[in-house]
Amino acid sequence: MSKRSSVASSSANGAMGKTSSSNDQPGFCGVMSTFSSLRYCLGDPNSLGHVWLALAFLPFGLFFDFLDGRVARWRNKSSLMGQELDSLADLISFGVAPAMVAFTIGFRSTLDTVGLAFFVLCGLTRLARFNVTVSVLPKDATGKSKFFEGTPIPTSLFLDGLMAYWVYCGHVLENVPFGAWSQDSALEFHPAVLLFMLHGCLMTSKTIRIPKP
Repeated sequence: MSKRSSVASSSANGAMGKTSSSNDQPGFCGVMSTFSSLRYCLGDPNSLGHVWLALAFLPFGLFFDFLDGRVARWRNKSSLMGQELDSLADLISFGVAPAMVAFTIGFRSTLDTVGLAFFVLCGLTRLARFNVTVSVLPKDATGKSKFFEGTPIPTSLFLDGLMAYWVYCGHVLENVPFGAWSQDSALEFHPAVLLFMLHGCLMTSKTIRIPKP
């Protein structure tokens, strides 16, 4: 989830962004998850070790993202670089990396990739919208926004958990849950991709408001 705000609004509201050096770990987890997905695609499809590794990096990305925010507030420091890096790291760790895992386990048709691209772009839109509206959202006494508009992008960890369950059950590649429509044609599509597209719609919703903890 993005914590970007302008320097002026941070000072006025008491909300601290992240320092520029604090975002390395979440972004690192997302990049390493992506590389692990690629390694599986290049190796033995019956060896799922790299898939498990790709999935394991994602909750660590959330842990470090949460920790970075805590450290930044504790040090009472913020920077524009850190605020920008926060959004980019979130997009990689909770948007691109999960989409890569989905592609890895079997969502590989042309229409599948369009659906996954929609999911990633919704995450990008969600972060960009937060960045430009955070200064006008209602604040509590500490200067922190009272709610999220649309589901935060780290909620994609729900999809990661679901994919982990599929991998555990062996529902990968030809055994992807819910099967495929128009198999072996240009219109081949796995209905399970609709879960990613639905999540993308929830992230960009303007009517869903989730109170911040």
